[in-house]
Amino acid sequence: MNIGFIGLGNMGGPMALNLLKAGHNLRVFDLSATAVATLVQAGAKQADTAGDVLPDVEIVITMLPASPHVKAVYLGDDGLLSRVAPGVLLIDSSTIDPLSARAVAQAAAAQGNPMLDAPVSGGTGGAAAGTLTFMVGGAEADFARAKPILATMGRNIVHCGGSGNGQVAKVANNMLLGISMIGAAEAMALGVSLGIDAKVLAGVINTSSGRCWSSDTYNPYPGVLDNVPASRGYSGGFGVDLMLKDLGLATEAARQVRQPVILGALAQQLYQSFSCEGNGELDFSAIIKCYLREQEADSLGKR
Repeated sequence: MNIGFIGLGNMGGPMALNLLKAGHNLRVFDLSATAVATLVQAGAKQADTAGDVLPDVEIVITMLPASPHVKAVYLGDDGLLSRVAPGVLLIDSSTIDPLSARAVAQAAAAQGNPMLDAPVSGGTGGAAAGTLTFMVGGAEADFARAKPILATMGRNIVHCGGSGNGQVAKVANNMLLGISMIGAAEAMALGVSLGIDAKVLAGVINTSSGRCWSSDTYNPYPGVLDNVPASRGYSGGFGVDLMLKDLGLATEAARQVRQPVILGALAQQLYQSFSCEGNGELDFSAIIKCYLREQEADSLGKR
């Protein structure tokens, strides 16, 4: 299949490579010449502008940083919607707010282009391994058309309902993730400060009612689990600023529909404060440093 792919960052690049491995023909664009060169070396064709991915394509996939980028690429004066042929399926895998996703999809539909919002979960590791989860919003027939393509990049392909609902699922899930990580960090820090070994406490939590992904798979306390950011100085993984972005999307979407998200808003403020201290590039599980710092201060005061 002939596919245009725009956005070859930490997630988009590996996703595009998996499409090439599956035998699809790709025409790619990114502002990074290095990112484009990597895909061209793997067999893709280079496009000089976003609109240049369009000739002869059947599907266009975008993976962009935020809502303004998505709107500019699709709705700008020289955007995709001003040049794309009717009938070409558009798939946006960026993580943006649901109302923006619906607005772009409505504009696409008005000129005869079906569009899906298909944000992902699974991180850079899942993007490279082709094991991402796709949360997809849009018409069921368009989802059925896109599913075989998405399956070359992901393992779990979930139709969440109408346009924008993929983004709804993503922001709700990531809001819960941000909240649960803070809860796991707080509980682990409390237990260790009271004298229990971190691994023993994690073992109890992970076989009891407090068990959650943030504790049993991605524990934030240093040394509890191997091969997680907490065991390598909180490098890699899902950055604090990325979590802050997703929490911002969740709280803004909640504001637009007047839905209280009290813990989500608190989590956003905690991550925002942590980022402002210079921690934006650390993995989001580093939020535990807020609690460990207090522990260390208490310990020093007792010496």
